[in-house]
Amino acid sequence: MTENPIASSGQFTTTSAHKTADPSELIDAIKDALLEKKAKEIVLLDVHELTTLTDYFIVCHGTSDTQIRALANSVMEKTKKSIGEAVWKQEGMDARRWIILDYVNIVVHIFSEEKRSFYGIERMWSDAVVTKIQDNESVED
Repeated sequence: MTENPIASSGQFTTTSAHKTADPSELIDAIKDALLEKKAKEIVLLDVHELTTLTDYFIVCHGTSDTQIRALANSVMEKTKKSIGEAVWKQEGMDARRWIILDYVNIVVHIFSEEKRSFYGIERMWSDAVVTKIQDNESVED
């Protein structure tokens, strides 16, 4: 039996020292930060059975460039302060149309409404288990 060179290289896996031990704690911190800054249409996509890249996507949008940046800053501050979890990688902070905060096993996508509609992350991952996040409750689809 031959070994898969991609799998053995560690590429496309989340076996990282950066991976948080308790994803539910991180999800709660991210959710609280987004709700605090009034993110729109927050959804949690459980993709752990669909890809090895990450376990969850959290997707939302803001109504302005200022709010989109505030949402990202709120998530980074809340996760660092409340559970000591720093973002591993971040993209899009300058453009503020689509900000990605990568926590290895959880990736946060903060869009403008236009970019969210255009890229359709939820449509792309339509096989994922979707949980809508609302103030004080979560609703699973």
